[in-house]
Amino acid sequence: MAFASSFRRVLTGSSTILQSQFSPVRFNSTVTSPKLFVSGLSRLTTDEKLNEAFSPFGQLLEAKVITDRVSGRSKGFGFVTYTTLEEAEKAREGMNAKFLDGWVIFVDPAKPREPRPPPQQEPESSETGFRTNKTIGWCG
Repeated sequence: MAFASSFRRVLTGSSTILQSQFSPVRFNSTVTSPKLFVSGLSRLTTDEKLNEAFSPFGQLLEAKVITDRVSGRSKGFGFVTYTTLEEAEKAREGMNAKFLDGWVIFVDPAKPREPRPPPQQEPESSETGFRTNKTIGWCG
């Protein structure tokens, strides 16, 4: 009986657990910069299609789909930059959870890029021509 009442609460939407965990995820964030992160893009989405979809909400500075270096295909996300915060907020509200190229896209405020650690240098080889590999031991 308890299962049935819990199941009924989930279906009717009166469960506070579901509302508190899932509702603020995509809809309560505020835009602090005119750059938006767009996720859920189709592999067929191009910069031009992204520009067309987001241009009705204001003047775009840039619409960029991030692509793989090797294959040149979309990685499934991109960035859209507007001239003002108001235009970015309108675009986020208007395009979040909408269809683009047959896929549901999500629009969130872009976060600043995290700094990457510097690349590790290749260990130098000894006089004998061998170098030390930390995981295996000696390599030739």
